[in-house]
Amino acid sequence: MRLDQFLKISRLVKQRSMAKRVCDAGLVSVLGRGAKAGIEVRVGDELTLNMRDKFLRVRISEIPAGNVRKEQARTLYEIIEERDVSAY
Repeated sequence: MRLDQFLKISRLVKQRSMAKRVCDAGLVSVLGRGAKAGIEVRVGDELTLNMRDKFLRVRISEIPAGNVRKEQARTLYEIIEERDVSAY
Protein backbone atom coordinates (compact mmCIF):
# COMPACT_ATOMS: atom_id res chain seq x y z
CA MET A 1 0.00 0.00 0.00
CA ARG A 2 1.22 3.51 -0.73
CA LEU A 3 2.52 5.49 2.24
CA ASP A 4 0.13 8.41 1.77
CA GLN A 5 -2.82 6.04 1.53
CA PHE A 6 -1.78 4.20 4.71
CA LEU A 7 -1.38 7.48 6.61
CA LYS A 8 -4.91 8.48 5.63
CA ILE A 9 -6.60 5.11 6.26
CA SER A 10 -4.89 4.72 9.64
CA ARG A 11 -5.94 8.28 10.50
CA LEU A 12 -2.40 9.33 11.37
CA VAL A 13 -3.08 12.17 8.91
CA LYS A 14 -6.59 13.44 8.17
CA GLN A 15 -6.48 13.74 4.38
CA ARG A 16 -4.54 11.98 1.64
CA SER A 17 -3.55 15.30 0.08
CA MET A 18 -2.16 16.39 3.44
CA ALA A 19 -0.30 13.07 3.73
CA LYS A 20 1.33 13.73 0.36
CA ARG A 21 2.33 17.24 1.43
CA VAL A 22 3.97 16.09 4.68
CA CYS A 23 5.83 13.35 2.80
CA ASP A 24 7.03 15.82 0.15
CA ALA A 25 8.15 18.20 2.91
CA GLY A 26 10.38 15.48 4.39
CA LEU A 27 8.42 15.14 7.62
CA VAL A 28 7.85 11.39 7.24
CA SER A 29 10.46 8.66 7.12
CA VAL A 30 10.20 4.90 6.66
CA LEU A 31 12.86 2.73 8.28
CA GLY A 32 14.94 5.81 9.02
CA ARG A 33 14.97 7.18 5.45
CA GLY A 34 13.00 10.07 4.05
CA ALA A 35 10.03 8.75 2.13
CA LYS A 36 7.96 9.96 -0.77
CA ALA A 37 4.19 9.54 -0.78
CA GLY A 38 4.24 6.73 -3.34
CA ILE A 39 6.60 4.38 -1.52
CA GLU A 40 5.12 0.97 -0.71
CA VAL A 41 4.86 0.19 3.00
CA ARG A 42 4.66 -3.28 4.52
CA VAL A 43 3.82 -4.87 7.85
CA GLY A 44 6.75 -4.33 10.23
CA ASP A 45 7.91 -1.04 8.68
CA GLU A 46 8.61 1.75 11.17
CA LEU A 47 7.24 5.18 10.30
CA THR A 48 8.44 8.41 11.86
CA LEU A 49 6.23 11.48 11.63
CA ASN A 50 7.75 14.77 12.70
CA MET A 51 4.75 17.05 12.60
CA ARG A 52 4.55 20.64 13.79
CA ASP A 53 3.57 19.84 17.37
CA LYS A 54 4.11 16.09 17.68
CA PHE A 55 6.83 13.51 17.09
CA LEU A 56 5.47 10.03 16.49
CA ARG A 57 7.17 6.72 15.71
CA VAL A 58 4.94 3.75 14.88
CA ARG A 59 5.30 0.20 13.57
CA ILE A 60 2.80 -1.02 10.98
CA SER A 61 0.99 -4.09 12.29
CA GLU A 62 -1.58 -4.56 9.53
CA ILE A 63 -2.18 -3.41 5.96
CA PRO A 64 -5.92 -3.12 5.29
CA ALA A 65 -7.50 -4.27 2.04
CA GLY A 66 -9.63 -1.12 1.86
CA ASN A 67 -11.11 1.56 4.06
CA VAL A 68 -11.63 0.75 7.71
CA ARG A 69 -13.87 2.09 10.45
CA LYS A 70 -12.56 4.69 12.86
CA GLU A 71 -12.36 2.17 15.70
CA GLN A 72 -10.35 -0.29 13.60
CA ALA A 73 -7.91 2.32 12.27
CA ARG A 74 -5.98 2.43 15.57
CA THR A 75 -5.25 -1.32 15.29
CA LEU A 76 -3.27 -0.87 12.06
CA TYR A 77 -0.17 0.35 13.91
CA GLU A 78 1.48 0.28 17.31
CA ILE A 79 3.02 3.38 18.85
CA ILE A 80 6.71 3.00 19.66
CA GLU A 81 7.39 6.58 20.72
CA GLU A 82 5.26 9.68 21.02
CA ARG A 83 6.16 13.09 22.37
CA ASP A 84 4.79 16.56 22.30
CA VAL A 85 7.35 18.90 20.75
CA SER A 86 5.43 22.13 21.23
CA ALA A 87 6.90 22.37 24.75
CA TYR A 88 10.46 22.64 23.36
